[in-house]
Amino acid sequence: MQNLILLCGGNSPEHEISMRSAKNILKALDREKYVVQVIGISKKGQWFLLDEKNLGASVPDEGLMVSIRPGTRDCFYTSKSSLGDVDVIFPILHGPNGEDGSIQGLIQILDIPFVGPGILGSSICMDKELTKRILRQEGIDVAAWIMLRKGDMIPDFEDVATKLGSVVFVKPANMGSSVGVSRVTNKSDWSIAVKEAFRYDNKVLVEECLIGREMECAVLGNESPKASGVGEVKSGDVYSYDAKYDESSSAKVMIPAEVSNTELDALKSTAVDSYKALECGGLSRVDMFLDENGGVFVNEVNTMPGFTSISMYPKLWENEGLGYTELINQLIELAIANHE
Repeated sequence: MQNLILLCGGNSPEHEISMRSAKNILKALDREKYVVQVIGISKKGQWFLLDEKNLGASVPDEGLMVSIRPGTRDCFYTSKSSLGDVDVIFPILHGPNGEDGSIQGLIQILDIPFVGPGILGSSICMDKELTKRILRQEGIDVAAWIMLRKGDMIPDFEDVATKLGSVVFVKPANMGSSVGVSRVTNKSDWSIAVKEAFRYDNKVLVEECLIGREMECAVLGNESPKASGVGEVKSGDVYSYDAKYDESSSAKVMIPAEVSNTELDALKSTAVDSYKALECGGLSRVDMFLDENGGVFVNEVNTMPGFTSISMYPKLWENEGLGYTELINQLIELAIANHE
């Protein structure tokens, strides 16, 4: 039996999604292989030992606090006792301070295996501008964009429309789950959207509107990653936070997507090529657009996709015959293999 720490919550806008993901992982975890202890990070950044049977929608701001003493695998302590030697950590954390390389750096210092990409892959994929630059350098198509930085003069919408078209998407450069994302078609919405995006980041990405079908592909592996089939998202103008995580949402997800064999091969190869180019490892979900001519454009790469009951990543693998429990087993095995 291996001692697994499930790290959840976090002080990002995606805190509640992390908690929902954690609950699903706990349900599917192979209890004959792993002894699990849950550490929750509150929205204030405090670490608490949680009772897995009583996980709430968020981590409370009080409880049995956890401290870290680097030096050995026996490094997590409460005021009552040690949590014992830790064999692997599953940081099911989304957004800033969760999948941007920061928590990965901490765990790497502790010298413990962990699920997901390392510091470099996590930080690159979290920054949408860097993601685009690297993918473009590798010959992988992405939407045209401009960057806005806090303190710079904000261009007029007319100037932006001249470069990118009359419909653009405005989004924080470092954020996930469509937080702070707006679709803009006019001057008045432009200023509101930019202000909203700057609430979450000092860099704001403005992208052209690509006309195409929204596709998602799950990738799994270290040196020799493999891609699942693809799913299609039908959500209207913006696949928003609510559309992704509200089970009553009108957004529809089709698994598998209805695509030709040629299109499927192009989507899967683009997903794997992107995964490798961006230094991913363990797992990632690659979000793409498929245009009417069969062209594939990468939108973004999510290095710690959601594991909620309606999340695409586990559902894509389930459609391939890889069940939830076995998927988690493989992710943990990949983490340990990568560390070794």
